[in-house]
Amino acid sequence: MIQKKICMLGSFAVGKTSLVARYVRSVFSEKYLTTIGVKVDKKVVTLGDGHPDVSLLLWDIYGDDDFQAVRPSFLRGAAGYFLVADGTRSQSLERIGPLHRMATETLGAVPYCILLNKVDLVREWTLSEKEERQLAEQGPVIRTSAKTGQGVEEAFQTLTLGMLRTARNG
Repeated sequence: MIQKKICMLGSFAVGKTSLVARYVRSVFSEKYLTTIGVKVDKKVVTLGDGHPDVSLLLWDIYGDDDFQAVRPSFLRGAAGYFLVADGTRSQSLERIGPLHRMATETLGAVPYCILLNKVDLVREWTLSEKEERQLAEQGPVIRTSAKTGQGVEEAFQTLTLGMLRTARNG
């Protein structure tokens, strides 16, 4: 079995913890609890098609904002990462660029996906189609909902397969 570390990066309250809970335990809670430091979850994934089982270590890192920045040391050893933004708060996109630069400087060119979370609230989105297209020019973008589960499995499978391809080609 292969083990891979994935980091969840984004502003506060974009749904990083909820996405992990949906993926690992198939649960969603309306209660907001801010992450302090790092919370680590684990999930073993069977992809099939001749791929080995993968043990994912999911590092849910506290929200990056004006008062606290994510430390590069949290990223060390990660084979991939998610950049998470909240579609109902377009200002959460402002953290994507700096976090992506820090991750690239720390990890090099590892697989990542941009997750536009809270697609279940798409009528309330402040994110424009133009902003979404600009994000898609930077890297793979997947619309997700931790509440309904939409796109969550796809996001983790996409990143896991990308990490396996990188490991095989590296």
